[in-house]
Amino acid sequence: MKPWEAYFRKVEPYVAGEQPKLSNMIKLNTNENPYPPAPQVIQAIRGMNMERLKLYPDPACEELITAIADTYEVSKEQIFVGVGSDDVLGMAFLTFFNSSKPVLFPDITYSFYDVWTELFCIPYKRPALDQNYHIQKEDYYEENGGVVIANPNAPTSIYEDLNFIRDILEHNQDVVVIVDEAYIDFGGTSAIELVKEYENLLVVQTYSKSRSLAGMRIGYAIGHPSLIQAMQDVKYSYNSYTMNQTSIVAGVASMQAKEYFEECRNKIIDTREWTKRELGKLGFSFPDSMTNFLFVTHESVPAKELFEALRKVNIFVRYFNKPRLDNHLRISIGTMEEMKRLIEFLSGYIEI
Repeated sequence: MKPWEAYFRKVEPYVAGEQPKLSNMIKLNTNENPYPPAPQVIQAIRGMNMERLKLYPDPACEELITAIADTYEVSKEQIFVGVGSDDVLGMAFLTFFNSSKPVLFPDITYSFYDVWTELFCIPYKRPALDQNYHIQKEDYYEENGGVVIANPNAPTSIYEDLNFIRDILEHNQDVVVIVDEAYIDFGGTSAIELVKEYENLLVVQTYSKSRSLAGMRIGYAIGHPSLIQAMQDVKYSYNSYTMNQTSIVAGVASMQAKEYFEECRNKIIDTREWTKRELGKLGFSFPDSMTNFLFVTHESVPAKELFEALRKVNIFVRYFNKPRLDNHLRISIGTMEEMKRLIEFLSGYIEI
């Protein structure tokens, strides 16, 4: 070890899903949207004045924030935007979780949460999901430094209703409660409607799933203006220009393309329900997903074996080599054609 290496900050990083570059693959491993962005997005990018790229983007992201505010019928002062919901969540952790008390989030959830807490030296505790992979709300009644709930949860796909979220809020009125809603557009009711009742609630969403813009990296939070202002202060102390010109233009156009958004979302939901029925016939079991993916296990074939068999035919799904998860696969919902090819392969493989 070199002398200066003793001062490095060492953390175990988040591991993103594999991004294979094959022309004939079926990619169902990273919960991306299988459909292209709205035509309005492509048109808006093509119509950009490229000479403006020599200038810094608007640090306040006024146009993007206005489009989001109009969609959700909240004030602009209630919105924070960032480079994907990861950036927004990371900024929220950095802003709000500065207590000596532990932040609470489930033992099985989005695996970036413990990475941020380790990176920012935030104490944390991970209450275990029950045997059916549900959050036990009573675990969040104890004294803490903040609460983070992914709803629907990942990778389990399970949604808890607003009464559940309200109960968490009622028992945690002295800390910030973050509800991460990356998948809310595929089922359930958003907690955004609770923001007007609870000043300590921050709801985080993303363009990466339901709006087909994972490559643009756009995320946003909605909360009380005091929360948003605190996050803005931290942002401007770290990086004023988080959003680039192209992302802002694309984000505005996408938020305004309401009909296309509904069309794609409904296609994914319909395909998900069809896939549930077909997987059930093959001996798979899974929670009732309210997301754009399924969390599946088979009655007789180990998940790792299925993962490797699928990979050999260029069908990519997500396998987690972790306790309680190592006999499950997370399968993103693709196009109907892609899901039919998945089912066709699994039918033949399981029969053999």
